[in-house]
Order: sequence, then structure tokens, then C-alpha cells
Amino acid sequence: MATRPTRSWLAVGFAMFAVGWGANQFSPMLLVYRAQLGLSAGHLALLFALYAVGLIPGLLVGGPASDRYGRRALVLPFVVLSPLATVVLVLANHSPLGLGASRLLAGACSGVVFAAAGAWLQELSTDAPPGAAARRAAVSLSLGFGTGPLVAALIAEWVPDPLRLPYLPHIGLGILAFLIVLRVPETVSPAGASGPLLRLPSTALLPRFRRAVMPVAPWVFGTASLAFVVLPGQVSSAKSASVAFAGVATALTLGTGVLCQPLARRIEERRRLGAAAVGLASAALALAIGLAAEDAASKPLVLVAAVPFGLAYGMCLVSGLRETERLAPASERGASIAVFLALTYLGFGAPYLLDLVDGAVGVTVTFGIGIALALATMAWTWAQPRGNAQRQ
Repeated sequence: MATRPTRSWLAVGFAMFAVGWGANQFSPMLLVYRAQLGLSAGHLALLFALYAVGLIPGLLVGGPASDRYGRRALVLPFVVLSPLATVVLVLANHSPLGLGASRLLAGACSGVVFAAAGAWLQELSTDAPPGAAARRAAVSLSLGFGTGPLVAALIAEWVPDPLRLPYLPHIGLGILAFLIVLRVPETVSPAGASGPLLRLPSTALLPRFRRAVMPVAPWVFGTASLAFVVLPGQVSSAKSASVAFAGVATALTLGTGVLCQPLARRIEERRRLGAAAVGLASAALALAIGLAAEDAASKPLVLVAAVPFGLAYGMCLVSGLRETERLAPASERGASIAVFLALTYLGFGAPYLLDLVDGAVGVTVTFGIGIALALATMAWTWAQPRGNAQRQ
């Protein structure tokens, strides 16, 4: 294997940023498709869900496969496929079937790259302080998740062809990411084929992982998706102006998630899972503000809620990644990160779960249940042992 240049992690982080951009640029565009294609709420929900359908198996296979065959063998081809998924969005812009195929492919690319590149970045950060790799990966993903939808939404707001032109920046960005990451050295020796790829690593079976990491993980994207999928749609229509607003709400949520991550790392150094507890408290506050925003149909209050939602996202992401790093042996690092990320993406079901409960008991009770769950999970997380043992 080649030596590891000190700054090679930046190239891998840029690849994660580019794929994250492609993954989330679609979110505010749902309002454009609703307006221009006349798609129903059910069709839009399916398009949004197809991303997770592709992503979760991509994560669960991509992590173990990169442990076995090497990081480069997985990251490079799927970094190339990410802009190709965006090309399908451009070419099939009036076809729900084509849009669905693109989202499925984008999810698979994200799953493989996030798992394999997350482990790669950690191995390229061995000279950094403990926890730096988790923060670098979280910042790379969050910047991509936040910048992509903001740029797409602003372009869709003011260009004459909002179904094609908002996606062009990602195509160029994806090509650049491939050229940059192409020079990064491999960090693991391929182990050869043995055993099934779709398997749970031993980390996922640890009592500590089940008790401490699993309850926190769905809150990562559960809070984020409520901030940029549910609330903007509740206080605005499908007109073009609402697309820009949804993009701003997304960027504010995920931008806050990026900015809070150095603080999350410092909290984690003082107390294991401390950042997760802070994030869950922020989620409870955000849900309370979100309820007020929906009752008043207030766009400013949606943007206010985006800040604590972003805190919840960033704190829980860093804390969960850091705890997974502590528990995972080197031979299962990619697979362990993949399991954690797969659990975080279960949070994409939060908007649909909220809609289901809302229809049964009303919005006030629904948000009240969410606040109670956030506070209960916070108390459970805070009560977990603070021991320093690597694998508990």
C-alpha cells in the first residue's frame, strides 16, 4: 500500500461532500414537481422514500465490501455513478418512473460511498486527535446535504427551466470529485472473498451499541427531515417562491448542524454520548417551536425552528459516529459505520409517521408525542454508563 499523505482525507471528504450534494439536492425540488407535473402527495412521498430504499442496502453491503476489497474499489465507481444519477434526473424530468430510478441509484451511491469513504477518511486521519475523523466525515456530509438543496432551490427560483438547470452544478462537481479522489492511496489490504457480504458486524451485536447508539441514530435524519421536508410544506404553497424558502430552511438546518460539530466533539471528549443528550434536548425544543410555526403558518418561526433542529442533527450525528468508532475493531470499521448510518436514515420515515399520527390524533398531540419521545430518549442516553472501555 502507498503511504498516506497527511491531507488525503480532504479529497475523500470532498467526495463525500459531492455525493451528499447529489443526495439532497432533490428535497426542495419536490415542490417543483408537485407544481409542474401535478404529482400527488403519495407520488412525492414515494420518490422521497426510494432514495432510502437504495441507500440502506448500499450502506450495509458497501461497508463490509470495502473492508474486504479495499476502500478505493468501492468509492471510485460509485462517486462516478452519483452524477450519472443526476443526469437521469435531467433527461427524465417529466417521467415519474425515470425520477424514481434516479433516486434509487442516488441512494445506492450514497450508501456505498458514505460507508466506505467514512472508514477511509478515518484511516487517513490517524495523525489527528481522537474524534477528528468522525467530525470530518460529519462536516463533509452535512456541507453537501445543505449546499446542494440551497443551490438547486435558488436556481429553480430564477431560471426558466427549473426541472433541468438546478441539477447541472452537481454533474460538474461529481466529475471533479472523482478526479480528486482518484489519487488517494488505499489504506487496507484486500482480504479476499470469504463469507457473506450482507452481514451484521460484531459491533452491532454489542449491548452498548444496542442500548446507546441505536436509540439515538434515527433522530439524526428524523429531526433534519422534519425541518426541511415537513414544516416548509406546511406553511407555503407549491409556488416557486416556496422552493427557495425550502432551500433556505434546508441550508439553515444543515448549516447549523455543521457549525455545532466542533462543540459536539468537545462535549464528547468530556462525556461519552453527552452530545447526543444535548441534541435530543434541542430536538424537543425544535418540535415545540415547529408546533407553534404550524399553528401560526409562520415562515419566520420555521426558520427559527431550523436552528435547534440543526443542533439536534449535528450533535446526534457526531456522537453516534464517535461512539461507533470507539466500539468498532479496525477489521469491521466500514461495516460498523454502515450500520450506524443505515439506522440514521430510518429517520427519513419521520415525515410519513408524523402525517399518519397527525391524521389520527391531530397536530398538537402528534408534536406532543414527539417532544415526549425526544425527552425520554435524552434521559435514557444520559443514564448510560460513562465507562472508558473500548467494547462494552
